[in-house]
Amino acid sequence: MEWSEIRRLYPDQWLVVEALEARTTPDNRRQLDQMAVIERCPNGIAAMQTYRRLHQQHPAREFYFVHTSRKELDIREQHWLGIRYNAAIAKA
Repeated sequence: MEWSEIRRLYPDQWLVVEALEARTTPDNRRQLDQMAVIERCPNGIAAMQTYRRLHQQHPAREFYFVHTSRKELDIREQHWLGIRYNAAIAKA
C-alpha cells in the first residue's frame, strides 16, 4: 500500500509498518513506495516497543513506527561513524 491509502484506511492511528519497496533519495531521505501495515498500536510508546521487538526478531527487515496524522513521511537515513559500544567491549 502507499502512504495515502494507509492514511485513509487507518486515520489518526499509531502503526508499525514494513517497507516493501523503498529507496534513498540524494538528500538521504527514505522514500517508502510500498508498505505493509504490521500492527496498530494504542499510542506512540506501544508503537516504539512493537518496533523494537520486531527489529530484534527480524533485523534484516525494514520497520518504522508512524502516526497517520502526518500528511507526508519524513524519514531520514543516518550513517553511523565509529565503533559500536558492544563491538568495542567484545574486542577488549
